[in-house]
Amino acid sequence: MRRIAFILLTAACLYSCSPRVRQAVPVSEVPATTSNWLARPEGFEDRYILDGMVILSRHNIRSPLSGGGSVLSRITPHEWYSWTSAPGELSLRGGVLETQMGQFFRKWLVSEGLVKENEIPVPGTVRFYSNSMQRTIATAQYFSSGMFPVANVEVEHHCKVGTMDPVFNPQLTKVDDEFRRKAIAEIAAMGGDRGLVGAGEKMAGNFAVLERILDIKDSPASANDTTFFRTDDLAIFLEVFKEPAMTGGLKMANSASDALILQYYEETDDKAAGFGHSVSREEWESMAAVKDWYGDVLFTAPSVAVNVAHPLLETMLSEMRTQGRKFSFLCGHDSNIASVLAALQAEEYDLPNSIEKKTPIGSKLMIGKWKGRDGKVYADLHLVYSTPEQLRSMPILGQGNPPCSYPVKLKGLKQNIDGLYLLTDLERRFTEAIAAY
Repeated sequence: MRRIAFILLTAACLYSCSPRVRQAVPVSEVPATTSNWLARPEGFEDRYILDGMVILSRHNIRSPLSGGGSVLSRITPHEWYSWTSAPGELSLRGGVLETQMGQFFRKWLVSEGLVKENEIPVPGTVRFYSNSMQRTIATAQYFSSGMFPVANVEVEHHCKVGTMDPVFNPQLTKVDDEFRRKAIAEIAAMGGDRGLVGAGEKMAGNFAVLERILDIKDSPASANDTTFFRTDDLAIFLEVFKEPAMTGGLKMANSASDALILQYYEETDDKAAGFGHSVSREEWESMAAVKDWYGDVLFTAPSVAVNVAHPLLETMLSEMRTQGRKFSFLCGHDSNIASVLAALQAEEYDLPNSIEKKTPIGSKLMIGKWKGRDGKVYADLHLVYSTPEQLRSMPILGQGNPPCSYPVKLKGLKQNIDGLYLLTDLERRFTEAIAAY
């Protein structure tokens, strides 16, 4: 795939450093872009050497999935942002941001000795594999351009562009009456004593914020009595070879939440992003929570998570175990990250410095493999993501302005004093989640 010209403009903004041999770099020689952004304890670099990495990434900023004439155009009297891409495709901003993220990782991984500056990887040592949607292919391509700017790394995708690869498709592949009963019970439990109705009612306050910012009472849909998002009509559908699905007010509100948050990232004028309203940070977070909750309801119930994430869990474990592989980049969707984390039994988390608290746009589940000086091999998990300010203003990522990182903890697994799991323990958690399918 040809590189877009403005990648080179972005790359020119970052300085380079001399090539490194494949060993840990002394702290005094670490390039300025690789400050201790993972908040490691003192002496960490003396105890461990980075030996490999697997990243599961969400695509970067895209246009809303619905085009003209969709529900989005009917639930507000306002004009939506004029996007630089077709519905569901990566925006120009998304491409620049992902290139910068790749550049940041290049500088950091050079400092760790995992890759060399301007490396052309030996075949088999690096893999970039994405879902076959334009936004995921493009995200992987932009990241690879930032990380390996002279290598022209191939991005694998296995299906016709615009169709879902089964590895990344969060579809159910085993469904029977017992599965439906158990899964619906798990989803209903998210709503407490009131079940699915409670799951809808949980978003009542968030819906009210959405309705105000959209001015839904003055929208074309108001002529058909759609002046608010219902909380009492949530219904879940679980069918084989289909994604978990829902109908009701939460689904409609999710579409609005998704579009508004994307508009906020893309539109740098605060009032224009909020359709002329003055919207506080707390209100943006409240509206984004609707989208997060929609994803939780559909993809994170234990029985559902191990089902829809099964092929991706197998792929990730294979990448972790592939001899000679030092870097893997798998690019999919928020539903992929959410279901994988749920299947691995991640502890509850609420991401700081983000509007989206679970799987922000462009976020990455990063699994590092570390060789300890004690002869053991360890692993850690982090969610890496950009702040809203970084997404909107696009400052160069580097010293003093790294992306955010949040350590992911897994229920029932013991970490050592440096926050690392034994790699064998993490691999066993993967195999248990795969077997639970």
